[in-house]
Amino acid sequence: MGGLEKVSDGVWLLRGGVPRSMNAYLIEDEGGVTLFDTGVAQMAKHIQAAAAPLGGIRRVVLGHSHTDHRGSAPALGAPVYCHPDERKDAESDGGRHYQDPKKLPPPSRYVYGPLLRLWDGGPVKIEGTLEEGDVIAGFEVVHLPGHAPGQIALWRERDRLALSSDVFYTLDARTGFKASPRPALDAFSLDTEQARASIRKLAALEPVAAWPGHADPVVGDVRRKLEEAAER
Repeated sequence: MGGLEKVSDGVWLLRGGVPRSMNAYLIEDEGGVTLFDTGVAQMAKHIQAAAAPLGGIRRVVLGHSHTDHRGSAPALGAPVYCHPDERKDAESDGGRHYQDPKKLPPPSRYVYGPLLRLWDGGPVKIEGTLEEGDVIAGFEVVHLPGHAPGQIALWRERDRLALSSDVFYTLDARTGFKASPRPALDAFSLDTEQARASIRKLAALEPVAAWPGHADPVVGDVRRKLEEAAER
């Protein structure tokens, strides 16, 4: 587990998991931290240690409820929030009822079932919900469903920063290698066509930087790169 990386003013990234491709974002917020996504269960103590010098974790916001995003949440001791359409899955199986690793080629299809269980800290109690247009920790909530029904991004207009959870990937989940932006694999998404529409919706905001739930951000001509991603 590495240290914090600065994303922008008051926003930090902690990478974890094996390989270090699970992203948790710490947003400085009134003497503490709002945590956006929590990575996998094994990251909990590292997130707490990283948040402590910033005042500790005030609350957790889930970009969505999949096991590699809610994984640490039950162990962090902070109230957890998500979109209303994600609440049921956050409090139950983390969306595994619509995920199907059997759609993957071997050997990935045999690996992901055990990994999803290993990464998960289990169901998490949701304190409250956030809908499109709500503002939290200086960011606006944007609903971007498809990969998950209640997936959200956090958008900050003043520096055009998007924290986008799994709206797109910058790695190939079958191999773990870095890749050009693309939708999540069908095996892990509820509705891939809806996910493509959400990538276009994010692109239309014209971010300066879009930081995903895994691996590295999209920078430069972000709108063009995301529009191309929606076609992959």
